[in-house]
Amino acid sequence: MSSLSHVAESSVHELHPHLAGERKKRTWSVVGLVGRILLCLVFGLPLLFMIISSFKPDNQIFADLTSAKAFLPVGRLSLDNYTGVFGTVPFGQFLFNSILISVCTVVLGLIVNSMAAFALARLKFRGKMVILTVIIATLIVPFETLALPLLWWVNKLPWLDVNGFSLGWLDTYRVQILPFVANAFSIFLFYQFFDSIPKELDEAAVVDGAGWFHIYRKIVMPLSGPAIATVAILTFLPAWNSYLWPLMVVQSENLRPAMVGIDYFKQLNVSWGQLMAYATMITVPVLALFVAFQRSFINSIASSGVKG
Repeated sequence: MSSLSHVAESSVHELHPHLAGERKKRTWSVVGLVGRILLCLVFGLPLLFMIISSFKPDNQIFADLTSAKAFLPVGRLSLDNYTGVFGTVPFGQFLFNSILISVCTVVLGLIVNSMAAFALARLKFRGKMVILTVIIATLIVPFETLALPLLWWVNKLPWLDVNGFSLGWLDTYRVQILPFVANAFSIFLFYQFFDSIPKELDEAAVVDGAGWFHIYRKIVMPLSGPAIATVAILTFLPAWNSYLWPLMVVQSENLRPAMVGIDYFKQLNVSWGQLMAYATMITVPVLALFVAFQRSFINSIASSGVKG
């Protein structure tokens, strides 16, 4: 009997660390779940408030601020704010401009930045690490410090000279697109991903007679879907949210992007319901883009961009 009790006691002692480990693991799982819920509330509640408020009149928006009704679709709901937006600003034109500028910036950026990163990651030439270091160093320079010098340069650059009359860059689509095509972070992200692709594929392609452009187009880029999706999102967001630069270089209403249209609502008597409706309509495309590419975005960050 004593031997049996000794065996049972030793078994309990052996199970105790295992049970403690399981209990600790469950505790941390609960803590992680609570943390994620809190993060969702921090980032999600302002969006929910914006969307719900876009259906309410101004007086109800302020009346509901002191209660949970601010986040609930209760009260007198209507589409009046949305119809009012179209009566206040040329929303369709602004939306078209933002889509055109963002899509062109993304497409050109993918081509230019991936080619630059391919040269740095796959080609062998002297000084390429110095070039990469300089490119990465430009990330610490905020755009606000470059805005005025860039404005001076684009004001001096001619675009087309017809019978002595020069058509400049200001107040055009191109001045909102071309200065932002090359991007240091996009080059770095592509470089990290390209560097992780086995170089034996290049050697096999060279043996078969392929050139560098063929390797780039047929081998490296098809394997870089997550990086392409990530760069597309990270290029689209600042292009879509651009406000300061278009405000400086664009005067014509038919060339202004959607973000500049917010200024139309900053009058003496602000219509907060219409402002919320306008903000909702220009936020939906960004959310849709992220939802469509979120898996590729997460895979790219996990496998390439933030390592090293």
